[in-house]
Amino acid sequence: MRLREPVALELQYARDILCGLLLRPSPWPREALTIGLGAGSLTKFLHRHCAHTWQTVVEIDARVYAAARHLFELPAPDARLSIEIGDGAAFIEADGPAFDCILVDGYDAEARTGALDTAAFYAAARKRLSPQGLIAVNLFGDAHGFDASLARIVDAFGERVLALPPCNSGNAIVLAAVGEPIECALDVLHERADALRKRTGLDLTTTLSRLERSGRVPGDTLIL
Repeated sequence: MRLREPVALELQYARDILCGLLLRPSPWPREALTIGLGAGSLTKFLHRHCAHTWQTVVEIDARVYAAARHLFELPAPDARLSIEIGDGAAFIEADGPAFDCILVDGYDAEARTGALDTAAFYAAARKRLSPQGLIAVNLFGDAHGFDASLARIVDAFGERVLALPPCNSGNAIVLAAVGEPIECALDVLHERADALRKRTGLDLTTTLSRLERSGRVPGDTLIL
């Protein structure tokens, strides 16, 4: 993040992971879950620009939360933001409410995902999605295990999976959906992206360009 613009999404993969905002019309998501806080970029953006969204964030390391609060201007928990210190995989596998949106961006200091990239985790995540649910997972597209990770997501969600080509950092966002099929014309996606940029400053032009290369846009209509 840029210290002068703490709510802006500086990194391309952070913008990519929110491309679900184009696939579902506002006021989606009502309930959002983020696993892995980091500097809190995603949390800060949603808190500032999506007043209709109630967020739950699960972060395993209390030191990360402390740093985000004291150094990176993460807002304090309030009626629309709940922060839980705990294991994201255990949180998903426990009984609890359904979420419209689940964002998974959890890595340890050695860039390992652990239980957040397992068949059991993805199967449990599917059960925690609402009928309008969408999950976005941050993976490393040039990593040796990417294909295996993608296969585990496909096992859980079937054909309802879309993998964006990796951005310059190597991060590749994988989306998976449940509920009614998403069919959205490209011109509508561009209209939504333009409206989102004007409202929030978030520019998803590059994301849309790679989305068009994902193999899920036959005949100028995204199908997921």
